[in-house]
Amino acid sequence: MSGKVKQRLGANKIESATLSVNEKILKECHNLYIDADNGLVGIASSLGLSLLAPRKKINVLLLGNHSAGKSSFINWYIEEHVQRTGVAIETQGFTFITSGRKRESLMGNATLHLYPYFQGLTEIEGVIDYVATEICTSKQKKFSLITFVDTPGLVDGDMSYPFDVNNAILWLGDLADLIFVFFDPIGQALCKRTLNIVEEINHKHPDRMKFYLSKADEAGHESDRQRVLMQIVQELCKRPGLNKCGFDMPTIFVPTLQQKSSRCANQIEEACKEIEKTIQHTIQNTLNSLEKDCEQISDIIDSKLQQDAEAYSHNLRAKCRYGFFLLLGFLLPLLLAMAFLAGSLPKDLLLSTLGRDLTHALDAYLSPVQQLAKAIPDDYHLEALGGLLLFSLLLMLLARFTTCLKSRLSKREKRALLSKKEYVQGHVKDVKVNREALRLAMH
Repeated sequence: MSGKVKQRLGANKIESATLSVNEKILKECHNLYIDADNGLVGIASSLGLSLLAPRKKINVLLLGNHSAGKSSFINWYIEEHVQRTGVAIETQGFTFITSGRKRESLMGNATLHLYPYFQGLTEIEGVIDYVATEICTSKQKKFSLITFVDTPGLVDGDMSYPFDVNNAILWLGDLADLIFVFFDPIGQALCKRTLNIVEEINHKHPDRMKFYLSKADEAGHESDRQRVLMQIVQELCKRPGLNKCGFDMPTIFVPTLQQKSSRCANQIEEACKEIEKTIQHTIQNTLNSLEKDCEQISDIIDSKLQQDAEAYSHNLRAKCRYGFFLLLGFLLPLLLAMAFLAGSLPKDLLLSTLGRDLTHALDAYLSPVQQLAKAIPDDYHLEALGGLLLFSLLLMLLARFTTCLKSRLSKREKRALLSKKEYVQGHVKDVKVNREALRLAMH
């Protein structure tokens, strides 16, 4: 058993040593949320707050007509032949390409176990049977921080898909951090289905959209390439959602697929820079969200402690009111009984039993009650006694039903809340500050 533990610890050290700074930051932030003992998700849940753990990787969604070069771009980026490529429609479903410790292929529900935040795909009929994951060991470029989402090639006409492809892509667009749209100069670059989906996603997430003229080296001469670009831009500008200032469409092609020399400028590195920029933006957002969630948790704890202090003050006032009514309700019948006994017992018996000083004091205190009793006619003594008893009962009922105590935190619960606040404000925020300083030092 100890041998296995040592092996596991050794593996963790090796993994930690091979992780980049950005990977460590995202992984550590993710672990701060999901930790079994002190995870922010668990702490927030105990306070009635729902938090989601940040992802450890960014999602890059690739869109385009069939044979637009989406799969070829992925293979080039990770420097492994994972996705099939060709003129035919090779990608008929959704494929998630991510990095891992060993090469694996997952299908259907196994993908959802790996990516629980994609569970919403199950609501789209038939799509789960066409979802797959390719895990490869590549560490090229920034692949360890990326999950590529390769989508089916889009075509017009009678082509039917076994699921609602438009709805599925739109749903994935909401979860994507970056969306690459590839237009093929020699294929169906102006496919209406592609343009419709792109326009709808662009309406909700214009800042995530990046457009590229793929396979630019196959577009012929420079004049042909410019003509294709103009046609695509004109078609895009016809749609109000895509007609915007500063529209840019770099020309890219996969260098390893180039059969002959081309004078076409290859801006494929611009796509890599966009990925790196999104990673940096995601890391900063994750750190900001971490601080925001810590503040939310602290505010809720402060609110609960404040409510407990207010409940203490309320209960103290309620108990004083209860004691006053209860004492008054018991005191009147007690004084009446004592006055009756003092008036009916012989004076000598009281003097011998209580002594002279106590007897005089008793007379002094009970004389107002005795005078009040003498002022009531003899015929109404019974009614007066009944009224007095009824009044005393009313005071006791008033004490019972007007005293509502608020629930309070136990000492153990207060200690637990203070401990959670100290952990969140101390340890978690220190981690955030340290990782932010480390990240700034890199740049």
